[in-house]
Amino acid sequence: MAKKAKKLWLSSSGKQSKPTVPDTDKQLIEQKCNELIETEFNPKYIESPPTDPDFNYRTDIFGKWYRNYFYFCSTYNCPSPRAISPSFESRSARLEYVGPDCFNVAYMRHTGQWWEILHGLSLEECLSEIRNNPLLHP
Repeated sequence: MAKKAKKLWLSSSGKQSKPTVPDTDKQLIEQKCNELIETEFNPKYIESPPTDPDFNYRTDIFGKWYRNYFYFCSTYNCPSPRAISPSFESRSARLEYVGPDCFNVAYMRHTGQWWEILHGLSLEECLSEIRNNPLLHP
């Protein structure tokens, strides 16, 4: 009968840390994304309250940072008396800061998971893609 090999415990190198976004880059990215939201998305996607109170409607589109991700978010109002909450927030697109002027773009799937579709784009390319790709719209 053959002998079993001994199991060895080895340390792993661990996960690589994600790059932190410099404050100057953070402000520039936020400014350009907010311009896109104000000029393109708000006029197109902000809705007036529906006549039927059972339907939710979008009241605000905004962007926010979390770690090295910039999210495009929407606020929805729920006028129904059966609503769990009077409003809720939903995220539609995400820019991941990978390096200086290098981003990955993802969208929120119907499963509630982020799906990365573009890699290594500049900020201008990302904004153009978000403007033109319906998957990334709020």
